[in-house]
Amino acid sequence: MVSVAVLSFGASNIHVLEPGVKINGAYYRDVILRQMLLPDIRAASGSEFFVFQQDSVPSHRVKDTVALLDQETPDFIPSALWPPNSPDLNPVDYTVWSVLLERVYRTKISDVDELKRRINSEEAALSHAAIERAVGELCQRLRTCVRAGGGHFEHML
Repeated sequence: MVSVAVLSFGASNIHVLEPGVKINGAYYRDVILRQMLLPDIRAASGSEFFVFQQDSVPSHRVKDTVALLDQETPDFIPSALWPPNSPDLNPVDYTVWSVLLERVYRTKISDVDELKRRINSEEAALSHAAIERAVGELCQRLRTCVRAGGGHFEHML
């Protein structure tokens, strides 16, 4: 399991989680958010101002997680406005991972440590323009999702 945040001005560090970790609300809140993503986002943004939005994965919707984000992020989009758990509405899923995975798996990987090294290396080499394009597509994808009544819409892009 790998966790990353994409921002209009770049991406957070890529965090490779230990195999077999159960991502429940407490782990997501206390480890992924508090120790990994929020510090990365603050450092990357250079300020405390950023908009934070996530999807409806169960660990994201836990009451304590929503309360933390409402308190810790300056412009938190409330859960009633989150898109569903949809790869078509997540810049990491619809662009960033496909580019990274294509590069990471060009040649055979011998072990988990090599996989981690390659993911980090390729993420560092990923162009800022590719991330900007992915984030820039989100508004169009959201509008298309609304036109499709929340149903499948990728064929409409």
